Amino acid sequence: MLLFAVAISSCGKKLAELYNDPDQTVQPSIEKFFTEILNNNRVRPSYWNVRTFIAMHTGIYTQSLGYLNYTTAYQQNAGYTQDRWNDFYRPSNSIDGGDGGIMAHYRLIESLYESMQDAGQKANAAVFYMAAKIVMYDQASQIVDMWGDIPFSEAGYVNTTGSVSPPGFDNAASIYDAMLDGLKNAALYFSSAQVSPATQNLFNKQDILLNGQFDKWQRYANAIRLRLLMRISFVNEAKAKTEVLNMINNPSLYPLVDGAMNYAPSQTDILLQPLTNYIDDLHNALTEVFNYMAPDYMLNTVMNPSNDPRIPVLFDKYGRTDGDRFIRNIGYQAMPANDNAENQQVNLGRYAILDSATFLFNTKLPGIVITAAEVNFLKAEAWERWGGGDARAAYETAIRQSIAFYYYLNSLNTVTRMPLPPPAEADIASFLQSMPIEYTGTTNEKLSKIWIQKWLHFGFLQSVQGWAEYRRTKQPVLQFYPSTLPGYETPPSRLVYPASETSYNTNYASVRNKDVRTGKIFWDVK
Repeated sequence: MLLFAVAISSCGKKLAELYNDPDQTVQPSIEKFFTEILNNNRVRPSYWNVRTFIAMHTGIYTQSLGYLNYTTAYQQNAGYTQDRWNDFYRPSNSIDGGDGGIMAHYRLIESLYESMQDAGQKANAAVFYMAAKIVMYDQASQIVDMWGDIPFSEAGYVNTTGSVSPPGFDNAASIYDAMLDGLKNAALYFSSAQVSPATQNLFNKQDILLNGQFDKWQRYANAIRLRLLMRISFVNEAKAKTEVLNMINNPSLYPLVDGAMNYAPSQTDILLQPLTNYIDDLHNALTEVFNYMAPDYMLNTVMNPSNDPRIPVLFDKYGRTDGDRFIRNIGYQAMPANDNAENQQVNLGRYAILDSATFLFNTKLPGIVITAAEVNFLKAEAWERWGGGDARAAYETAIRQSIAFYYYLNSLNTVTRMPLPPPAEADIASFLQSMPIEYTGTTNEKLSKIWIQKWLHFGFLQSVQGWAEYRRTKQPVLQFYPSTLPGYETPPSRLVYPASETSYNTNYASVRNKDVRTGKIFWDVK
């Protein structure tokens, strides 16, 4: 705890030095802290996030990546999940100003905002405070979805109070309630906020996510709130139904990231672009542990039977070398997931892999916050379960947007090969009418199609969301090769707490009985 306090203290001092407002030299700058809260490599598909967290945890638990069936495949890596936990609560690198640290930066913004005495200054600063609140809630919900009860209401105050007091663990359901209320208020704020021209210009400059667009901040808040409401819809259906239908049936009051008018991924979706000096890609992150294999269920069971038009930008046929000849595989076939690791490794070249242009060597991949396709899948589910709208139209719109989105990601890479042209409208229409995809059947069959297509859309880049939805909906029905490691035969249903909490947080005793890998998050009741 002493080392932690020293690290946080030194980080706070460094941030204060780096982000000092020249017009108010005695006070750190709230707008620079805001930029830091946005500059998050747990949102962007950075090497470290993909290699140590997605490729070893959520990508496996959702089968959105191929992987070798090692005995430790389903065992949580304590060091890497500790890193993921740390990157939410505190900046990870105090030397150069930090990376991540959503909660720590948010508390600094909150403290600066609340300490302002001048009413005009405070009114202008509110835009940074409310936008930071949306981002913090978005990121906090992901920590809840992976761990359950977490330190929340008492967390992140070391820099602002100067005292070290182990934070208590808030109940996960109560955190959701607070986030839902907070997101509603934030969206309402951005629906009518007015700031000075100077503040607007400053917000435009510091907002590296949405370029200062109030409308998009309102949509962002509403979309995350919709996501969270649907996530609790099996444990508190009455609340979810009332609030969701009110939102999606009143678009003028609750605009969403849904691409209702002229969908274009770069303009509609909430995406965190890579920094201009970023030159890395994901090929090392995905090849070092053989996670570049095409996932079996996704390609063989879901996509191939319907001749899915996303296949050419999601996967590469690949091949093997025979002497000095490269023998390209004939079709897109994923390696079966029900084999041991030794056989899998020997046969790698005989099966499809992730597309090199879209994923492996694409330096332009953005961080995905939320997309119109996800929002329309959520709307389709709500209307199918509760009525009040056209579920089929929302479902088909979501799939069309997913196709456009992945062709957009492919188009960002003009170095590896020329981007593939999007499929023709006739081909998309035929795909939507194919037997596995067409919106027909019983309510349960239709819901299953919605959930499977949303899981497919999330892929490995949004596997944290995919894991949450997989546990909530129990779709798709995935089969996992059983591990022989006792206690780790199958994937977990939650992550266990990191050593920083079990060893040093005296409040851990309140959640010790819940801290098992087979425990369930409160919304996991289906």
